[in-house]
Amino acid sequence: MHAFVAGHPINHSKSPLIHGTWLKRHGIDGSYRAVDVAPEDFAAFIERLKEPSAEFVGGNITIPHKERAFALADDVDETADYIGAANTLWREDGRLKATNTDAYGFAANLDEKSAGWHKLETAVVYGAGGASRAVIVALVERGFRNIHVLNRTVERAKGLADRFGATVQAHPLEALDELLQDVGLFVNTTSLGLEDDAVPEIDFTRMRPSALVTDIVYVPLKTAFLQQAEAQGVATADGLGMLLHQAVPGFEKWFGVRPVVDRELREIVEAAMGVR
Repeated sequence: MHAFVAGHPINHSKSPLIHGTWLKRHGIDGSYRAVDVAPEDFAAFIERLKEPSAEFVGGNITIPHKERAFALADDVDETADYIGAANTLWREDGRLKATNTDAYGFAANLDEKSAGWHKLETAVVYGAGGASRAVIVALVERGFRNIHVLNRTVERAKGLADRFGATVQAHPLEALDELLQDVGLFVNTTSLGLEDDAVPEIDFTRMRPSALVTDIVYVPLKTAFLQQAEAQGVATADGLGMLLHQAVPGFEKWFGVRPVVDRELREIVEAAMGVR
């Protein structure tokens, strides 16, 4: 049995290390490898995957192919349909099926890092790109009453509000200070801090005493947003756990074993990232 992660570029992916660790741990005769697929070649890649003689039983899809994977799969489940993108594919009954495990991964990470986080009830989601959809789905499913989405282009945030209903409200970035007042959860879904981008100074102390700040970026592990929050005495959760937990359902579908995210796995990935 062989599985993959497909993206462009893909060399940075830690998924082969995660799944390779689980394959070894469970003594499974299989493989999981990264496949670089350019956008113009992705449709042909999916067609080959649908063939009964295909090398792969399924795999993960990452940037920039998640929306194309959603469109090209034979069947998509409710979660992928809700998010509008797919990150996990597998063959079943002669058809290529798709789901999205990002919302699961986001919630499972916070379950591990901050039990009871779902009781925070109100959230600020910073950014309205593709990654924000999975975060919003997780928040809606966990019962958040108010989800404020902020984006430089407010029309994009309004598109998410229209898609996900009255629980979600759209705002410009300039509204951040006002909206943070007594909010329970702050989530950065942008790529700010991934490179040398300027990250805004934020007063997280305006949030409620039990507040939590998290970031879906995991390189660096402690992003500028998390550093600010920690310096202000606000609890944080890094984004690496989301990557680890979102991998669980796919591995189970391809290899028939549900793996566990534990400290050993995290330490293996952290070492590969150069985290000390």
